[in-house]
Amino acid sequence: MTWMVTGGAGYIGAHIVRSLQEHGHRVVVLDDLSTGEARKVPDDVPFVQATVLDRVAVEKALREYDVTGVVHMAAKKAVGESVERPIHYYRENVDGLLSLLEAMDDVGVKSMVYSSSAATFGMPDVEMLTEEYDCRPVNPYGETKLIGEWLMNDIARASGLDWVSMRYFNVAGAGAPELGDTGIFNLIPMVFRALSQGQNPQVFGDDYATPDGSCVRDYIHVTDLADAHVAAVDLLGNQPAETVVGTVYNVGRGEGISVKEVIDAVRQVTGLEFAVDIVGRRPGDPAALVASADKITAELGWSARYNLNDMVASAWQAWQAYPPA
Repeated sequence: MTWMVTGGAGYIGAHIVRSLQEHGHRVVVLDDLSTGEARKVPDDVPFVQATVLDRVAVEKALREYDVTGVVHMAAKKAVGESVERPIHYYRENVDGLLSLLEAMDDVGVKSMVYSSSAATFGMPDVEMLTEEYDCRPVNPYGETKLIGEWLMNDIARASGLDWVSMRYFNVAGAGAPELGDTGIFNLIPMVFRALSQGQNPQVFGDDYATPDGSCVRDYIHVTDLADAHVAAVDLLGNQPAETVVGTVYNVGRGEGISVKEVIDAVRQVTGLEFAVDIVGRRPGDPAALVASADKITAELGWSARYNLNDMVASAWQAWQAYPPA
């Protein structure tokens, strides 16, 4: 099988491409480079520069490279930005997925691993989130991701699409220095960026109903996340032709870590002493999101291997090796 990774030049997508290759899968990358970097695509992987909104270009790539399945990573993902620009997020995330699914349907590609998010859950009132928890997203980003799951489920009933949705939590770390996260929306690179500019990192709210007042999240190493996607690809690739798969998996460590604890880990790993600035809450941020990963462990045999210090140390190494402009 040949798998197309949309958004495969991005931070997470590039790790998935490498992991798929390491497990013997053929890969082609489609990315518009709006946030991705072409240097992250291996030289032996075909690269198509296009947006998933361009259905003609997507269909051409699916046919040209004889694609049999898609890992869909291309999307906008910043919660705060989604509150400020909801139309942009619905166009990119919902219209983009619809365009991709239409192209897949026209070509006859019937397998999809979908990049979803813990943001689909909204403001949970439980300590540990299972896949069965009632999703009530509280920001446009989470809404677009949940709509994507609905879309695939409806298409699966109509045309036999096999799909797996990966609801992952807060991704961090780097599998190799050249693949590190240089984005401005994830906590650890945000801290590094502030430090590199001689500024205090910001903590968005310290008055949440959590042990230290800062938001609590489940942090997952990007290499673990990439390997989870390979497990999902293998699930779809090994199914009997008459079996239709449609399911959701949480991808996390099952451990809640606060923003202040992450900052303490940065101090420990880097050896730097610094203060933080407490600022107002970001719109749409829930107090806590922690995954139960029991289902993916039981059904796919996957579990996380790396801890928070591994994430911070690998991210710091990547940041020093490839500092953003």
